[in-house]
Amino acid sequence: MVMTMSSEQEHKHLEPVTEETIFALSRPDAKLLTLYFIYALCSTVLFPFAMIPLYFRYHTLRYTFDKEGVSIAYGILWRRESYLTYSRIQDIHITRNIFERWLGLGTVAIQTAAGSADSEEAIVGLREYEMVRNFLYSRMRGISNKTQNAPHTPQTPATDQELEVLLSIKNELQTLNTLLKGNKQ
Repeated sequence: MVMTMSSEQEHKHLEPVTEETIFALSRPDAKLLTLYFIYALCSTVLFPFAMIPLYFRYHTLRYTFDKEGVSIAYGILWRRESYLTYSRIQDIHITRNIFERWLGLGTVAIQTAAGSADSEEAIVGLREYEMVRNFLYSRMRGISNKTQNAPHTPQTPATDQELEVLLSIKNELQTLNTLLKGNKQ
């Protein structure tokens, strides 16, 4: 049985995203704490030792999107802060395990040219993971909303001299074409 995507799902990555929507994101969704609780439960007896660092990670996790890049910071005792410029981004992946799909969350994994097989940074606990991916993808390719929505400006009409040059090129190409066709026969 072959499953096909609907055209709506197939082109989800092409949907435009406004900067204001992305710049407003600064915290993961509250369901990330539920996800961390599920992960800690999987450790059974070690639940308290697994849950405490995950709890503090959730409460200290911050994202900052700006015109130049994205900043990710978390931690109390061992604080980790990283800043990735859009121009350094090489690849973007969305990952969603079964629990994340159940909670409606996703992780946007960002790879840079550092040469590591693992992702450089991950933006976890997002409901807007597809919007973030689209935004980062457009930024890594150098496309901004201004250029996407800019009206097409027509070029100035060709001058008489330019038209004469183009016509002479056209005539020479037609002559070459007839000569080549004559040599083949």
